[in-house]
Amino acid sequence: MEPGFSSLPWPTLLPPVLICVALFSYLYTILWLKPERLRQKLRKQGVKGPNPSFLFGNIPEMRRIKQELAKSDQEMETGTTDLFSSNYLATIFPYFLHWSRVYDPDMAKELANCKSLDLGKPCYLQKELGALLGMGILTSNGDLWLHERKGMVNLMVEAGNTMLNLWESEVEKHDGGAEVVVDEYLRNLSADVISRASFGSSFAQGKEIFNKIRQLQMLMAKQDMLIGVPGFRYLPTKSNREIWSLDTSIRNLILNIAKNHEEHDSATHINNDLLHSIIEGAKGGPLSSCTPEDFIVDNCKNIYFAGHETTSTTATWCLLLLASHPKWQSSARGEVLEVCLGNSLQADMLQKLKTLTMVIQETLRLYPPAAFVTREALNDIKLGGINIPKGTNIRIPIAMVHRDPSVWGPNSDRFDPGRFANGIAGACKPSHMYMPFGVGARTCAGQNLAMVELKVVLSLLLSKFEFTLSPNYMHCPAFRLTIEPGQGVPLILKRL
Repeated sequence: MEPGFSSLPWPTLLPPVLICVALFSYLYTILWLKPERLRQKLRKQGVKGPNPSFLFGNIPEMRRIKQELAKSDQEMETGTTDLFSSNYLATIFPYFLHWSRVYDPDMAKELANCKSLDLGKPCYLQKELGALLGMGILTSNGDLWLHERKGMVNLMVEAGNTMLNLWESEVEKHDGGAEVVVDEYLRNLSADVISRASFGSSFAQGKEIFNKIRQLQMLMAKQDMLIGVPGFRYLPTKSNREIWSLDTSIRNLILNIAKNHEEHDSATHINNDLLHSIIEGAKGGPLSSCTPEDFIVDNCKNIYFAGHETTSTTATWCLLLLASHPKWQSSARGEVLEVCLGNSLQADMLQKLKTLTMVIQETLRLYPPAAFVTREALNDIKLGGINIPKGTNIRIPIAMVHRDPSVWGPNSDRFDPGRFANGIAGACKPSHMYMPFGVGARTCAGQNLAMVELKVVLSLLLSKFEFTLSPNYMHCPAFRLTIEPGQGVPLILKRL
């Protein structure tokens, strides 16, 4: 027999026509028939939405709306009295803004109250964002998720002193006032804190991982509208090849750190950080859906990304809003100086920083780092009187909920930390409409550490510097898997 031909007898070989028919039938079932059956079940219950196209779903309509609606809504908002609190949804997610006016099912309360593991993170997150998140705590479900959730404690606040010293040097060079683009400094600071608190190492040791994860984040953000298009992630496009290369590199770096960490633990018997817990967790528990190596790599990537990127972005927005609202900056600074009384910041002082807490909460309301609460019905489930069939994805745009005038009042787009004077319950009713850390059983595992870190960083900066917004600042929020300032935040710093 000639090489390259099957050794099977000819009668068993399918004609090319039958192969094409079988392939088309499979694709039709997966891409259209199965999703259409889910849509029909929801339509019968009065849940409607935009009609999708074959293969690309709602992407063509999303692009059309972005072209048509974004410009008109942006023009309507040019007269706002508070540019930095304006509703950026019209430029980032105009299609969700449009659809909310046409289709408006209320699922936020039901998601907040649902504790069932039948409602989990969508499977597409593991597939489409697998290089960045894998099957870590941000995307896993069921027993694997319960096994992964661990506390993060003992924040190493001294990491902030290095950044403050750099800023002080810049100020001295420029006769008491210097322009500093704060984004990258805060990103590095937050990465250092996460490394120290969770992995027992400094930022310098994990710098290459952080840099590569940032590159991966930027690449995947450019593909945002294509997430969910069947098979796209397998195409050897330039961006996909770069993603694959970064994924492999990050994996090798993390496994190398984990190996060195385990050897150090065995030699010193010191094992009190999160990385040790992750390594031990990989040795047991419900890992049938992933290998021990995948467990370590994916959870480390989740913590590297979610633990530092979201916190640093929120700190950046806080500084921007305080710089553009000097009265609140002065009030927060006065509180910090009064609580510290000239002493170093201590952990027991943080709970006394009421004004600063309000500033952080209001920043998280206007600029939540996570754009959406996403859930998938892992089994048939009932929410708010609606039967949600298995496989249905639910996505709530957090910023849209946070700016709903019916919940937050007519000034919902304005920066007003005073609305949180009586806590979250006093700021909005119902309180589940405030969701910067998610809702229900899947709230962020690191939210307490994030709040502590934000209070520490902002307290240190307020006690050392007075800052105003540089005239070079351009306000253009961007979605890069988190909502962040598109062109950076330059501030004019002056020593107190």
